[in-house]
Amino acid sequence: MKTGVLGIHGFTGGPYEIQPFVDYIQAHTDWHFVVPTLPGHGKTLELKNLTAESWMMAAEQALRQLQKEVDRIIIVGFSMGGIIAMYLANRYPIHKLVLLSAAAKYIYPAQLLEDIKDIAKKAVVGKLEENSLYKKYSDKLKVTPISGTLEFIRLVRIVQPYYGQITIPVYIVQGKKDGIVPYATAQFIYDEIGSLKKEIVYSDIGKHHICYSEDCEDWFSTALIFLHEEEE
Repeated sequence: MKTGVLGIHGFTGGPYEIQPFVDYIQAHTDWHFVVPTLPGHGKTLELKNLTAESWMMAAEQALRQLQKEVDRIIIVGFSMGGIIAMYLANRYPIHKLVLLSAAAKYIYPAQLLEDIKDIAKKAVVGKLEENSLYKKYSDKLKVTPISGTLEFIRLVRIVQPYYGQITIPVYIVQGKKDGIVPYATAQFIYDEIGSLKKEIVYSDIGKHHICYSEDCEDWFSTALIFLHEEEE
């Protein structure tokens, strides 16, 4: 049975936000990964005139294409991508969900900017020209329009009433030092979601960009075990 994984990044971010987790899973499986860049995101951040539906539909199109190539699908959603992942799980036959710093509660744009700038600096070490990614994101995020933030909040509100309809296995990861998504959000999702098989893993030192936390490989390995487990 061929397994596909759809990765969905967060608000104002890009595929790099989950790349360490993607790399880990790819190193230990033969699964097929697709991590699209949502409209207005990525290298050229332009969120003006985009809506919650723009982002949901882009992820949905990627999912429908992936369905043609594999037998079962896992969705990994980071931050806003976690909310989109839950939206898709209500509409399509998904095998399992991994929710990373899922932004079911309020987001703080100023802190988001600082956190992404910090992780962008770390992401380029040994991989890209020093500070190139940092410069791109620090410049772009300063002009994130209020309309984009409001659409993000609207997306969260659109999906929230349907958490209880999700019944597939869900693995939730949350950093205790997350300055963007409130710490209690993971427990809120756990309580609201309808799944019988669900787990929360907390990182004592993890910030919002949980895939870059110093202890990330601890939960990378347990997440992989969870994804390999077959339901009883």
